[in-house]
Amino acid sequence: MANFEQFGLDASVVQAVTNIGFTEATPIQQETIELVLAGKDVIGQAQTGTGKTGAFGIPLVNRIDSSNPLVQGLVLAPTRELANQVEQALRQFGRVKGVRTTVVYGGEDFGKQIRSLKQRPHIIVATPGRLLDHMRRKTIRLESIETVVLDEADEMLNMGFIEDIETILAETPQETRQTLLFSATMPKRMESLASKFMKNPTRIAVKAKEVTMENIAQQFIEVHEREKFDVLCRLIDLETPDLSIVFGRTKRRVDELAEALIKRGYRAEGLHGDLNQAKRNSVLRKFKEGLIDVLVATDVAARGLDISGVTHVFNFDLPQDPESYVHRIGRTGRAGRSGIAITLATKPEREHVKLIESVSKRRMTQRPKPTYEEALEGQKQSTLNELRELAAKGEQDSYRVAAKELLQETDAVTALAAALKLLTKEPDQTPVKLTSEAPLRTKKRHGNGGRDGRRHNDRDRRPWGQKRGRDGRRSGHQRKWASSNGKAGKRLS
Repeated sequence: MANFEQFGLDASVVQAVTNIGFTEATPIQQETIELVLAGKDVIGQAQTGTGKTGAFGIPLVNRIDSSNPLVQGLVLAPTRELANQVEQALRQFGRVKGVRTTVVYGGEDFGKQIRSLKQRPHIIVATPGRLLDHMRRKTIRLESIETVVLDEADEMLNMGFIEDIETILAETPQETRQTLLFSATMPKRMESLASKFMKNPTRIAVKAKEVTMENIAQQFIEVHEREKFDVLCRLIDLETPDLSIVFGRTKRRVDELAEALIKRGYRAEGLHGDLNQAKRNSVLRKFKEGLIDVLVATDVAARGLDISGVTHVFNFDLPQDPESYVHRIGRTGRAGRSGIAITLATKPEREHVKLIESVSKRRMTQRPKPTYEEALEGQKQSTLNELRELAAKGEQDSYRVAAKELLQETDAVTALAAALKLLTKEPDQTPVKLTSEAPLRTKKRHGNGGRDGRRHNDRDRRPWGQKRGRDGRRSGHQRKWASSNGKAGKRLS
């Protein structure tokens, strides 16, 4: 592993990187940093969690002339969350050198962003829609841009931002601009964009082992639509994840799932594009701090999230495209840790599961639906482990007198069994209602998100002057169903 001093970086950048705890470069950083420092165009095929933000961010900051007040770097990201995370990282990388950064995205007041832009940032991180709005208002000009980074470019393609990106790139210097493109996948439309706007790019791809994320156990369960929620709850009870992310296909689905999970006693909240920024930040803070255990999210809202400790990903709904599956399961199994991704699919969706397997280059293991008894046993074991940990700490002095009194009345096994019963969360059978979704059937793939890709997406931007609709809510194919009949111990068919 190479340390950062070996790349010939400015001492101020090395100091900043060291201050935040970076000691050795990741593989993608080792291959990319020197190329970016040399001014080369780069295409990097890499997942989040591989250190790709540092791969482009560290050399980008190094190339900035901090004595020049003009904007020199531009990073485009598909979502507000990812844009915020990238800007925070760049700010840390450039703190010692004096590099100024700012972020602009939809859903935030223009006035606040304009005030930030007046501080003359050297690097702007932006979502495509809001950047175009600033360009139309002439509050951002791109004539002085030297480096453009397209982060998670395949997701911007899937969201229908490809024409916006082309418009933005056309406003930057064509002959002198350095372009860096990072993407988990490289569909044909992305290749076309690269050939049009990049100059002899060097291609860097993480190994196939890293792309398919071998440290993540990938499983699927065949279910009926009406029983999916009961299966999800039993999986959570059985697996007892530290932190988990549940993916729903639409914003309506996320809202209903989060509400239903809360109704059954889980610490859950939803995350999607209709939440204002203050609420989104609050939800993410609670999840990072462990105040909630289950984050229910749309694909777009969860893009770029870098949260350690996520042990499980549950695909309640299959993603619209197989590439999104790769991004979803990448929320777990990070930094060399193991993770579990469990997908719920109805019988008509089996072909779509096969398509996902072909893209991820790894088969999912089919597992049976968990029973009520298995879920209860999972909760018993969880409680037993907590009791073991507490007993090992030896912090029960104030309870010993009461414990001795109890043991005078009953034997130790009976007393401990009563404690386990009292503390164990039994699987909740409270009836809930969710709106049924039509099964996701495999269609011929064109390798092109295009404008059609916007139809059901939880997106950052909409056409000028058009109000945001309740996108993702299909007409037809919808009906209300009740999950669980309230009879304890009833097995799912």
